[in-house]
Amino acid sequence: MFAKYALGYVVLPGGFGTMDELFEALTLIQTRKMVDFPIVLMGRDYWGGLIRWIQKRMVEEGTISKDDPDLFYLTDDPVEAATAIQKALEEGSQIRPEWRRDLVQVRKRAARIHAGKRIKKRD
Repeated sequence: MFAKYALGYVVLPGGFGTMDELFEALTLIQTRKMVDFPIVLMGRDYWGGLIRWIQKRMVEEGTISKDDPDLFYLTDDPVEAATAIQKALEEGSQIRPEWRRDLVQVRKRAARIHAGKRIKKRD
C-alpha cells in the first residue's frame, strides 16, 4: 500500500488500482487508523460522476457519514492541489471543508492580480 510511504495523495485519473488505493486510504482515514493524511483528486470531469454517486447513494443511504465526502478535495488546478496538501501538512490534519472556500478566494485574488495580462488593451 502506497499510503504507508506517503504524506498525502494527489490522485490522478486511473483504473482499478487507483480506485483500490484511494478507497483503502479513505477507509483508513474514516476509521481513524491513519491521521493527518490529505487526499486531493485531480480532474473534476473524471472524478465528478463518482463523487456525485458517493453523495447521492452512499450518503443518502447512510452507508457513510455526510461528512465523509469531505475527506478529499477535488480540483483541476495543480497549484490549488499543492496548496491544499501543504496547508493540511502544516496544520497537522486532513483537508478541511472550510478550506474549499479559502482556496476559491485565493484563486479569485490571484486572477485579479493577473487580470491586466489577460485583458486586451483597446486602442
